[in-house]
Amino acid sequence: MILWNTYNFFQKFKNEERAKMEIWANAQQTLIKAPTTAGTDGASVDLELPLKILKSNKSNPMILVSIEGYTQSQNLDEKRENDSLYIQQKIVQFENENHPIEVIDDGEKLATLYYGNSDLLNKLKYYPMALLLIIVLFGSVVYFFYRTAKISDQNKLWAGMAKETAHQIGTPLSSLLGWTELLKTMDVDTSVTSEIEKDIDRLQTITERFSKIGSIPKLEVKDIIAETKTAYEYLEIRSSKRVAFAIDIPNKEIPVAINTQLFSWTIENLVKNAIDAMRGAGDLKITITENDKFVKINVSDTGKGIHKQDFKNVFKPGFTTKKRGWGLGLSLVKRIIEDYHKGRVKVLESEIGKGTTMQISLRKEESMS
Repeated sequence: MILWNTYNFFQKFKNEERAKMEIWANAQQTLIKAPTTAGTDGASVDLELPLKILKSNKSNPMILVSIEGYTQSQNLDEKRENDSLYIQQKIVQFENENHPIEVIDDGEKLATLYYGNSDLLNKLKYYPMALLLIIVLFGSVVYFFYRTAKISDQNKLWAGMAKETAHQIGTPLSSLLGWTELLKTMDVDTSVTSEIEKDIDRLQTITERFSKIGSIPKLEVKDIIAETKTAYEYLEIRSSKRVAFAIDIPNKEIPVAINTQLFSWTIENLVKNAIDAMRGAGDLKITITENDKFVKINVSDTGKGIHKQDFKNVFKPGFTTKKRGWGLGLSLVKRIIEDYHKGRVKVLESEIGKGTTMQISLRKEESMS
């Protein structure tokens, strides 16, 4: 209703301005014909009223063009009133805004009046657009707060489920620890119990990971080379022999503030994604490089690759190219690295049918804790 009333008011105001311009044209006609009229019967013509009308226009820009080609202007740029090109441009502009008014006397055309909209009318013209913009902004703010509240509720739900999962795993895990100690007292190959203990440690690590979801993890300065290598070697032993693992890392320590459990989870997710992309067969390589401020961890595979338009989409929750995927792995990687470790993760490069390289960037620390 506001927009409709504004439009009606605009049209009414525009008609009033035209009526005012027609009165101005009649006053100009009286002024043009005054000498001829006075010379006909010797009577003088009172020009006080037409002159007041002509001087009263302070709002509408106008150009009067006589049949002899003489131009008279009002409310234009005074510095450019003698610029013929500027005058012609204004005439074209005014013709687009308002239909010209012809000054006619006894069927004879004396001049043509070109006029534009006043500043007030021009401002009124843009008022509906400003109003629509305000409505859109208001709607966007409401939607943003609604979406934020919804996401917050979802995060609380997922965090609660994760903590409950960690709690439920804890009971059979304690039992497994007891059974392992019992096996050690029996005549069982120590390599078997050693591997069982590794898997139990793994379950404890997973439990700690789930218990940390929804809370701010504690970061400690660790050797990023050793932590990456540990997570990498665990997966190498338990992965298909059809995957050729390779690692290229500096032969030194690089201190970085990380949470060990969450960082190893990140490496595992990237490695498992790479193995899935290669369908269980191919070359997988981890490369670690550094500069003055950052250490960069690249995970490269020879899998099916990612389309360029999906480089950012792969980190969105629910996005997956697998038939039986939840699309949570890379979104967890992004959250762990960017939200908790203040680093960056991205698709460094990818080519369809040839493979993908994912890159993690973390800020280095001065020394180990």
